[in-house]
Amino acid sequence: MRKTALSLAVMGTVLAVFAASARFLVVDRPQKADVILVLAGETDRRPARGLELLDRGYAPTMVLDVPGDAKIFQWSETDLAQKYVATLPEAASVTICPIYGLSTKAEAKEASRCLDAVGAHKILLVTSDFHTRRALGIFRHDFPGRSYTVAAAYDPSEFGMAWWRRREWAKTDFYEWLRLLWWEAVDRWKA
Repeated sequence: MRKTALSLAVMGTVLAVFAASARFLVVDRPQKADVILVLAGETDRRPARGLELLDRGYAPTMVLDVPGDAKIFQWSETDLAQKYVATLPEAASVTICPIYGLSTKAEAKEASRCLDAVGAHKILLVTSDFHTRRALGIFRHDFPGRSYTVAAAYDPSEFGMAWWRRREWAKTDFYEWLRLLWWEAVDRWKA
């Protein structure tokens, strides 16, 4: 009888931890900064969230990371991003930062030169909701001389807190946990 109760308690605890796993990944605590840095990816959600924060006065400028080598048909993503920025009312406050690395760690290193160019010390990162904890950890670890906060860009088609309700949400939760664990166990300790 005790073993059954203990087993049920352990299983209940494990289920509760799994159910809350998505909530742990998401950090959404934007604070005023010198610059808003929008990480590359999800071009329909992240830039919109960055512009919202720019318009609300969280920072006077925004840096938009864009894959430097990527193409969509015959157009480079940087060319498309420049055309997009030119149409914005906030165009004078937005700069594009070409990124060539394929990981968040590589992007942090490349984005740091763009942050240096604008003299930023307090940075507000904008990224996908599920990616916020890991991105914040990477930037804080790799560039400790700066202050970082993060804002989440939500996309309900890709991720939700009740990850078990949709297949795509479950996959995103699982893969982000793998990446977070890899960062904490391996990449954090590499020189």
